[in-house]
Amino acid sequence: MASFNKVILLGNVTRDPELRYISSGTAVTDIGLAVNDRRKNAQGEWVEETTFVDVTLWGRTAEVAGEYVSKGSPLLIEGRLKLDQWEKDGKKNSKLRVVCDRMQLLGGRGAEGSRNAEGSRGRPRPVTSKAAGDDFDQSASFGDSSFSDSDLGGAPGADDDIPF
Repeated sequence: MASFNKVILLGNVTRDPELRYISSGTAVTDIGLAVNDRRKNAQGEWVEETTFVDVTLWGRTAEVAGEYVSKGSPLLIEGRLKLDQWEKDGKKNSKLRVVCDRMQLLGGRGAEGSRNAEGSRGRPRPVTSKAAGDDFDQSASFGDSSFSDSDLGGAPGADDDIPF
């Protein structure tokens, strides 16, 4: 039977990232992400529900998060679920977390709670990484190459005289 493990989350960071390096020299950081859901309850009233998700970032993605992400920063995270299991004092424990494959910094420069790095033409760039043992292709990107200026209503070649 085939399987598929993909998670896409949009939320706000709950704590400043603490960047560290494992013995192989690979960067790693863990962040918390608060994801809000708004729905109507049985009485027809709108109810806000927040889900807190632990996310692990590896490699260059972890380094970028350490430099540009702070508590309150809005992020788009794309990754996969991973179940951690351990035993402490004879009791078995488990925790579900997200391992990040791609991180999109949201908001603009100077936006409250966000210190965003922007790509060409002011569009945010996704940051991807390859965790130890993963088969994820770092060269894959859904940023600048996913659409052209003509898709945005501009004429092809209209920005040829822009100096950047």
